[in-house]
Amino acid sequence: MNSLLKVDNELNIKVDAFRQRITGEAENLVASFFPNKLLELDHFLKDPILNICELKEIHSEINLTVPDPILLSNLHDGLEVNAKKRKMEDGTGEYKVAGTKVFIMPSGMMKSNAKLVDLIEKVKPEIRTLIEKCNTVKMWVQLLIPRIEDGNNFGVSIQEETVAELRTVEGEAASYLDQISGYYITRAKLVSKIAKYPHVEDYRRTVTEIDEKKYISLKVIVSELRNQYVTLHDMILKNIDKIKKPRSSNAEALY
Repeated sequence: MNSLLKVDNELNIKVDAFRQRITGEAENLVASFFPNKLLELDHFLKDPILNICELKEIHSEINLTVPDPILLSNLHDGLEVNAKKRKMEDGTGEYKVAGTKVFIMPSGMMKSNAKLVDLIEKVKPEIRTLIEKCNTVKMWVQLLIPRIEDGNNFGVSIQEETVAELRTVEGEAASYLDQISGYYITRAKLVSKIAKYPHVEDYRRTVTEIDEKKYISLKVIVSELRNQYVTLHDMILKNIDKIKKPRSSNAEALY
C-alpha cells in the first residue's frame, strides 16, 4: 500500500497518535463514563426539582395589567411627533404614527419562567455531553472497521450497526436542543400577544400550559438521556469482541 500512495512518515506518526488517543478515550467512555453517567442521571430523575407534585408550582406570574397599549415610532431626520396629533383608528386602542410601531412593556422587561430556565440550564450540559461522547465513540468504532473484502463481514456489519446507533443518538440529542429553543420562541410570541392584547385571558392560560408541557418534556429528556447511555453501554459491551476484532483469523470457522 505504501508503494501505491506515498504518505509522509511524520504525518503517519501524528495520525497514529490520534488513533491511539481516540481509542483510549472511547474505551474509557464505554467502560467507565457511560455507566457512571447513567447512574448519575437516574439519581437526577429522583431530584425534587423533577418531581413536583402540582404543576402550578412551576407557573410564572405574568405581571401585566390591562392598560392601553403604548406605541412609539421610528423617527427620521430628528423630527418629533406631537402626541396630540396622534389619532385613534378603528377603536382598537392602537395609536397610529408614521414609521415602525414599537410596543412598550408597561412593567418593564417581562422575565422568563425562572424555575424552568434553571432546570433547562441543568439539562443542556447533559445533552451536550452525550453528543460529544457519542461522537468520540463513533469515531473509535469507525477507525476499527477493516478494509473492504469479500466474505467474513459479519463483524463489520456489527460495527456498522453500532455506528448507526451512535449516529441516531447524536441526532436525537441535537433535537432536544431544538425543542428548548422552540420553547423560548413560542413563549416569547405568546407574551408579546399578552402585551398587545392584555384583555385576552386565553393567551395567559396558554403560557402556563406551555410551561407545564416544557417541564414534563424536560423530565422525559433526562429519562431519555439516561436510557441512551444504558442502551449504548449494553450494546457495545455485548458486541465488544466483534467491534474490536470484526474478522476472525480462521475464516473456515464461519462454515
